[in-house]
Amino acid sequence: MKRRTFIRVLGSAAGGAALGQSAVAAPPAVDAAAAAAAADDLSHGMPRRVLGRTGQKVSVLGFPGLALIHYTQKESDDGIKAAFDAGVNYYDVAPAYGQGVCETKMGIALRQIPRDKIFLACKTKKRDAQGCRQELETSLKLLKTDHFDLYQLHHLVRPEEDSRRALGPGGAMETILKAKEEGKIRYIGFSAHTTKAALTAIELFDFDTVMFPINFVEWYTRDMGKAVCEAARKKGAALISIKAMSKGGWPAGVERTRKWWYRSVEEGDEVDLAWRWTLSLPGVAAGIPPSFLDLVEKGIAACKNFRPITPEETARVERMAKECSSIFQREESSIARDKHGHEAWAHCPCAGEAEADV
Repeated sequence: MKRRTFIRVLGSAAGGAALGQSAVAAPPAVDAAAAAAAADDLSHGMPRRVLGRTGQKVSVLGFPGLALIHYTQKESDDGIKAAFDAGVNYYDVAPAYGQGVCETKMGIALRQIPRDKIFLACKTKKRDAQGCRQELETSLKLLKTDHFDLYQLHHLVRPEEDSRRALGPGGAMETILKAKEEGKIRYIGFSAHTTKAALTAIELFDFDTVMFPINFVEWYTRDMGKAVCEAARKKGAALISIKAMSKGGWPAGVERTRKWWYRSVEEGDEVDLAWRWTLSLPGVAAGIPPSFLDLVEKGIAACKNFRPITPEETARVERMAKECSSIFQREESSIARDKHGHEAWAHCPCAGEAEADV
């Protein structure tokens, strides 16, 4: 879509009603055969999949740049190089991760690796064109690169204030489209934490990628992810899973073994099942593990052992989910409407932590 046409479309669509989850038909069940066919390439034993219409092949596990907030520069250098040597070529980061700390560490660490050997993704939380330009240029500088392979609107939650604002006249997308013309961005995507915000964005623009919580806990406890997966596939956008290893919120009385806002699967068989479940869903190209280097290693091992999940194993995963709780329900339910039908944002207690981890 040409830039001028795009802006006109957004202007006419801005007054439309926000989409709800019921607006899209439920997606099909896990399609293991399709998922197996998608994993058509290996690098050091790590499956790579075509990232939708981009045609780019990325490792099914993306390196979580937020992890670097926990480690020294030397540890960050070693962690990134170890992941690359294990076949990981997809690296994800954002300015919100440590207010530039993670971008700085990743920029230094990636000097070890030829730029043309990696797929580098970054994000912006700015919703206006000027703010997006400033954030983009700073990110390019910190990451010591002249372009991003994927640039994403970050943490869409509210359909109006996030999705429509960023995609409307004077919004961040104006800068993103111009930066693409300048060669500073190759492909365009978004990450979202709510179904309404994601569906609104998918409706308004033909994104190359959609990053969303596609995880067995959210899927089986309240169907989160189903409508977004279906809408993305209809538009031809590749799906990227966040929280692929999430085991939901920390139950009352359970010791928090990590200083993190949600639990992760950590045992070998559960890690394996979590990844195989997610990567067996149609359209899912890759997933992001939790932001700890040891969990990245466990995720890499599981992805290297990928095989389509069986119906019996799927039933086991569904039983596992029944013992877990959603980590996004409060954020989704915090979007309400006042008596005039306008959106009202009720702060979600988990939102501050959640937005830093997507």
